[in-house]
Amino acid sequence: MPELPTDVTADATGTGSPLSFAVSERDRDVMDMVCEAIAAKHVMLAFQPVVQAKHTRRVAFYEGLIRVLDQTGRVIPAREFIDVIETAEIGRQVDCLALEHGLRTLAEHPGLRLAINMSARSIGYPPWLAMLNRGLSANPTIAERLILEITESSAMVMPDIVQVFMDDLQHRGISFALDDFGAGFTSFRYLKEFYFDILKIDGQFIRGIHRNPDNQVLTQALISIAQHFEMFTVAEFVETAEDATFLAGSGIDCMQGYFFGAPATQPTWRAAGNGRMAG
Repeated sequence: MPELPTDVTADATGTGSPLSFAVSERDRDVMDMVCEAIAAKHVMLAFQPVVQAKHTRRVAFYEGLIRVLDQTGRVIPAREFIDVIETAEIGRQVDCLALEHGLRTLAEHPGLRLAINMSARSIGYPPWLAMLNRGLSANPTIAERLILEITESSAMVMPDIVQVFMDDLQHRGISFALDDFGAGFTSFRYLKEFYFDILKIDGQFIRGIHRNPDNQVLTQALISIAQHFEMFTVAEFVETAEDATFLAGSGIDCMQGYFFGAPATQPTWRAAGNGRMAG
């Protein structure tokens, strides 16, 4: 009797195990759904509050998080596709749709300040730039109420281009946030040249921080760096009262997370027809 192949799970086509094939097919199905949804503009924003650390009933601004919907109207989880699309054309299209919805929301709610996510790879994407310019031209108050969030990993792909881009738009009144700070490999020489207005400290340092001495030290160091460069700080993924209390005493400026509110497609201010923040 001949010996079995070393990889007894390989399928007849030699492309891998049946499990690998099934996973590949599932991923392809998800991407097909995402592409169809983007083409049909089946997306919406969910809004999550970012509150002041010392006065947590006061909202400093909201983050508008893009939600992609399947044909039944259900949200396709971002974790299923976000890493795949970030370097592809469809990722730029998602950024355009997020910006389009964000600009429309800011125009409809003059008391609102809103952060919208973008990839640094969208900086040179003509449709994205055209949409931004149209929005700013149509409503001069939008620029000072718009925050563009760029992830640390994305910014580091093309730091020189990001720096020029930020300098131009900051002169027009737009603010910038460095998202997921601490999760990547930011060169501190770039950090001082970027002049981000806001640093959002990655949730891996924040979850359970009240009982984790290592994360307490690391977070204090990140806050100190931000304060040195006169940057506003936000702690992401704040999920418990104990973590919120520790962070409020640590010098953090703002907090964001499920403890203060989950992302909502119909926040109370939108239902009421205005975007005024608690003050």
